[in-house]
Amino acid sequence: MKNDEIIKHEGIVTDAGKGNPTVKILSKSACAACHAKGACGLSDLQEKVIEVENTHNINLNPGDKVNVTMRTSLGVKAVLWGYLYPFLVVVVVLFSLLALTENEGLSAIIALFCLVPYYLILSKNKSRFKKRFHFELEPFSD
Repeated sequence: MKNDEIIKHEGIVTDAGKGNPTVKILSKSACAACHAKGACGLSDLQEKVIEVENTHNINLNPGDKVNVTMRTSLGVKAVLWGYLYPFLVVVVVLFSLLALTENEGLSAIIALFCLVPYYLILSKNKSRFKKRFHFELEPFSD
């Protein structure tokens, strides 16, 4: 397998019980690191809780700091499944229906409603995606 870059986030263990531990990470946009974020009010700082594989068998307790990692190639695939593919579904359905019906309003509504089955199929295959898209834990280091 190709050796690609790793995305790393600092996290705090919230649940270290049986199975995969749960880790809280702080996701921030570029604005959140800006020195003027207090003045503009556009900073984007979100707390996310994720389930992570403990591949290094680290002894964990709630409150421990860890590094959460993921390969960048998996991030690209997630963007494709979450944003690009549904966009393509809408565009293809929209232009196909426009060619068939010539009714813009109806074509647009049906194209948007095509996202419902798309995301339902994604949610039904959640276990499959969990096997592909997984985060890993590493011991905390600065």
